[in-house]
Amino acid sequence: MREFEVRRTVKPEEIDGLGHVNNLVYLGWFMEAAEAHTEACGMPGRGMLSDGEGWVVRRHEIDYLAQVRVSEQVAVRTRIEWAEKASSLRRYEVVRTSDGRAVCRGLTMWVWINYGTGRPARIPDRVYAAYGIEKGREAGGDKGPAPEKGTL
Repeated sequence: MREFEVRRTVKPEEIDGLGHVNNLVYLGWFMEAAEAHTEACGMPGRGMLSDGEGWVVRRHEIDYLAQVRVSEQVAVRTRIEWAEKASSLRRYEVVRTSDGRAVCRGLTMWVWINYGTGRPARIPDRVYAAYGIEKGREAGGDKGPAPEKGTL
C-alpha cells in the first residue's frame, strides 16, 4: 500500500480565532492518517503494545500553504518515504477537495522502539511487508528529512 488517504470535513471546533483551521489540528490529522494507515496494513496499535514494540515520533515538520475553513472537505494523504534499521520517514499532504489545492505538507520521523526498554529496535521484516515497502531506503527517496517541493 503506497499512499493512503483519509477524507474529512472541517468541524467548527477545529477553527481558530482567525476563522481557519488551527495549526495544531493539522498535526492531529497527520497522526490520525498515520494510525489509520497502520490499521489498514493490519498492524493495530494495541497489537504493537502487546508485542512490546512499535512506533514513536522523533520529530515533525509542517508547512502551512493555504487556509481551510469550516465545512470545507479535505483529503489527508500519507505514505512512507523510506524505512531502514530503526527509523522511518512518513510524508503527508492535505488537499482541499473543492479545488485540489495543497493546503499543508509535512513529515514525521518515526523510530521503532522496544516499549520495555525505551530503546530503538530493528524494524521487523513483518512491518516492511505489511506496509508494502522494501527494507532500506526506497529508491528515489531523499536521504534527509526536509520536505520535497511538489506532491507527495
